[in-house]
Amino acid sequence: MKQEIEITVPTKWSAVTLRQYLKLKRDLDVYKDNDEAIIAALFHHLCGMDAAYINKLDIQTYTAIQKDLTEFFNNTNLPLEKIITIGGKKYGFEPNLSNMAYGAYVDLGKYETLQIDDKWAEVMSILYRPVTKHIGESYQIKGYDAVIDGEPFLDVPMHVHFGALSFFFRLLTDYQKGILKYLEMQQEVEIPHHIKSILTESGKLTLQSTNLPTGMLQNMRKSYENR
Repeated sequence: MKQEIEITVPTKWSAVTLRQYLKLKRDLDVYKDNDEAIIAALFHHLCGMDAAYINKLDIQTYTAIQKDLTEFFNNTNLPLEKIITIGGKKYGFEPNLSNMAYGAYVDLGKYETLQIDDKWAEVMSILYRPVTKHIGESYQIKGYDAVIDGEPFLDVPMHVHFGALSFFFRLLTDYQKGILKYLEMQQEVEIPHHIKSILTESGKLTLQSTNLPTGMLQNMRKSYENR
């Protein structure tokens, strides 16, 4: 007798919370050299499927889901969500990073890298604070009180987290371009020949350190395409 099962494959990061993502990421870290285990982890954490059910799938269904998951998982360059809602309460992203409270700046500086890991929820609690005033596109947020509580952000969807991370990627890129443009304008200043490569490499390393699963899944995509 055949058993029918319903499989839900996420197509948007709004369907995945940070709590779920971190559990998945831990498995990806453990099985980073095992493509089959990585796929099983994706099926389990994103589709709620255990190994017993995965093994019962026909090859066409299995391949189709694998393709959908790898394409979905690589789409992490998302727009910044300036205002979000947690537990019915509005939180706003720091509206003026250049004028951010010194305490917030110091606390952010305690994290060696900005990457989505077990400490990321704490970073988000510094960047997103309760909205105190909201008129049109403008808003104000609660002053920084040095209370870091990442727990509420664990159940915030991943499109918000990736949006914040992508914002910093873009900020880094603009910063690098600004430095190069400034140096090029200073004709009397001798520009070290290696400065451009240093800035470019810095950006690459930052991107690599903040988005670990992407590299793994690119290999998985190649594996799928070679089937």
